[in-house]
Amino acid sequence: MDMDGGSEENVKRVQVRFVTKLQPPLKVPNTAIAIPSNLTRLGLSTVVNNLLKAANSDWEAEPFDFLIDGELVRMSLEEFLIAKDISAEKILEIEYINAVVPQKQEDPSLHDDWVTAVDGSHPAFIMTGCCDRLGRIWKGAGMCTHVLEGHSDAVTSVSIINTRGSESADQICLATGSDDRTVRLWKFNADFHSKNKLDAQQPSVTLTSYKILRAHNASVKSVSSQPSGNMVCSGSWDATINLWQMNESDTDGDLASVKKRKTDDAVDPLIEGGAVSTLVGHTQCVPCVVWPRDEAIYSASWDHSVRRWDVETGKDSWNLFCGKALNCVDVGGESSALVAAGASDTILRIWDPRKPGTLTPIFQFSSHTSWISACKWHNKSWFHLLSASYDGKVMLWDLRTAWPLAVIDSHTDKVLCADWWKGDSIVSGGADAKLCIASGISL
Repeated sequence: MDMDGGSEENVKRVQVRFVTKLQPPLKVPNTAIAIPSNLTRLGLSTVVNNLLKAANSDWEAEPFDFLIDGELVRMSLEEFLIAKDISAEKILEIEYINAVVPQKQEDPSLHDDWVTAVDGSHPAFIMTGCCDRLGRIWKGAGMCTHVLEGHSDAVTSVSIINTRGSESADQICLATGSDDRTVRLWKFNADFHSKNKLDAQQPSVTLTSYKILRAHNASVKSVSSQPSGNMVCSGSWDATINLWQMNESDTDGDLASVKKRKTDDAVDPLIEGGAVSTLVGHTQCVPCVVWPRDEAIYSASWDHSVRRWDVETGKDSWNLFCGKALNCVDVGGESSALVAAGASDTILRIWDPRKPGTLTPIFQFSSHTSWISACKWHNKSWFHLLSASYDGKVMLWDLRTAWPLAVIDSHTDKVLCADWWKGDSIVSGGADAKLCIASGISL
């Protein structure tokens, strides 16, 4: 029997050499061996684990992925060689890497309504937005430490802001967007988690915003912060993108004023600010904006376009139309230059604006069966990104193969948002009112 469960009778054998960039004890001997040509990834993984166990009797098997000429193998060796017109007469060099699959599904963190937004960009906590009008801070699964209270309608988007040069490294700014047409800014002490012994039974601390930003005349669907932390931008149902100052001054924008809200014994200033500038060009809802570089903002719209905006001039310096309503966009991959976007036709598309003829995607992934609601590049990998969909699934992709590396189906309803957390976990929220965490992903 071969290692994929079939008979070895009349099965061709090929000479292969397994190589890897992984460090010992994950290296096998650099010698050629003959293996059946009908082995798939599972069988190849079994061969490598057997070789590792031969050198170390305590070795415990783990899954691997395999590359031939830089492309992931997702069929039998024989089928791959035929498809790529590779000769089976020479010694075939196969590189093996850690399989990129979640090792653990954490218990879901329950909300009171749909989880519409999630941000995992800080390693110490996760931020979520919910249709119950609240934002939340989570230390981990089931451990909500702070509640952001103030919006009068669903919180549709959240952003953890990298405030360079802030007075305290522990003080982090947050931004939320809402169906109440406003963006709110908040402050949060990140050292709270390290200074306090936390458990799931401890009551959450309520935070109030220090600044309300008004200029949109329809729901705010997305917020994103400038890498420098000086500004935030927001996309809206009103088809515009507004830019806002992060500072606590009451002099920015056209609508600046200072209101007072009474607390038990004091009067606390609550600043209202207007937009510093407005980017106009989209003709329908802007459900997603990202700000990967200080000078450039990217947006996706239901008008079927992705646009790159020059922050200084306020003009779009690059745009493309894909013929479908777009729900999400992210920038990453090779040299942080590739643009990924998810659409209403279930296809995840990737463009490279550096290449001529950029109207044609360089990659298209079509395993989802409903609208794609979120896509996110891994910030330390040129190849990996995730997507979330109304089909209830989160998929993990590698540009070196057309099939998803992993399908996470921990939700029981539409997945509305997803992000990476701590480099080895995926966090997602959905219409089932759950924040789910899939951890132990090795890249």
